[in-house]
Order: sequence, then C-alpha cells, then structure tokens
Amino acid sequence: MSRSVAQGSKAGIVTALGVSVGLLGHTLLAALGLGAVLQASELLFFAMKIVGGIYLIYLGIKTFRSPPIELESSSTMDMPAKSMFLQGALSNLSNPKIAIFYFAFLPQFVSPDVSNPTVILLVLGSLFAFLTFLVKAPIGYLSGTLSLWLRARPGVQVWLNRMSGTVLIGLGLRLAFDKGVQ
Repeated sequence: MSRSVAQGSKAGIVTALGVSVGLLGHTLLAALGLGAVLQASELLFFAMKIVGGIYLIYLGIKTFRSPPIELESSSTMDMPAKSMFLQGALSNLSNPKIAIFYFAFLPQFVSPDVSNPTVILLVLGSLFAFLTFLVKAPIGYLSGTLSLWLRARPGVQVWLNRMSGTVLIGLGLRLAFDKGVQ
C-alpha cells in the first residue's frame, strides 16, 4: 500500500506479486516441517498450536493498537518492476514473523489423522498465496489511485488496524482452544 501511494498503482501490483511469491517459499518450509511434526507427535502438534495461538493473539493486540503510519509521497527514482518484485518476495521470505504465522495458522485446517498432511499444507499455502495476491493487487491499484485521499485520512488506517487486529485475535483464540484440530 505504501509503495502504491508513493510510486503509483503499477508499483503496488508488482510488489504484491512478489510478496505472494514469497509466501510460496514459506508454504514449502511450513509444509515440510509441519508435515513431519503432524506425523511424529500429537503432543508436539498440540504445543505448536498453543504457542501459535498465543503468538497470533499477541500480533492481533499489537496490530489493534498500532497508530497510523505516515504515508509520504516519495520523490525518489522509480524502481524497475523486477526490483520491486524481488524486493517484495525477499522481504517476505526474510520475515520470520510470516514463517511463524504459517506455522501457527495452517495447522488448524489439517487433521493430524490425514495420511499426507504435507500435500494438504502445500495446497492450502499455495491457495493462501494466490488469494493474497487477489487481495493485495487491488489494494495496490486502489492505493495508487487514492493516494491523496489516504494521506489526508489517517483514521482509515487506524480502523483497518483495529479490524485486522480483531481478526488475528479471533484466529489465535480459535487455534488455541479448538478441540477438533488436535
């Protein structure tokens, strides 16, 4: 969103594509690691579920309380599309919070009784990456189009933070207390 506001709609869409491709890397790591954990130990799965739930609640509270970020227009030279894509992918791949999020979020949709949890996690993670692009690309486009409006209304960002924080807290509570996933 901030790249779109600073550099236009195309920059936001290309960056969104890079971020989504970065999620595929996290999907692979989570699927391989989580598949082995799910097959090896129900106790480890339960512990991971509780820790992941607590982490999601923490992220939710932090997001809920976040102040608006100043979205300044950038007068810097426009980056080539390839650089924006790579920066989006690499920033996503190098973010340990996203890996932890994947380890916390994906297991709640996989029963430990399935014969091949790795395949299910790969499919779910890939779908999440695709859906992320379907959400982030229009946000990037609209942010570039509405950049002046967004910069003049920091209250919109506060509202978005509160909604996102509430969703993360709800997911964390569901993950930690859902009896059907154990």
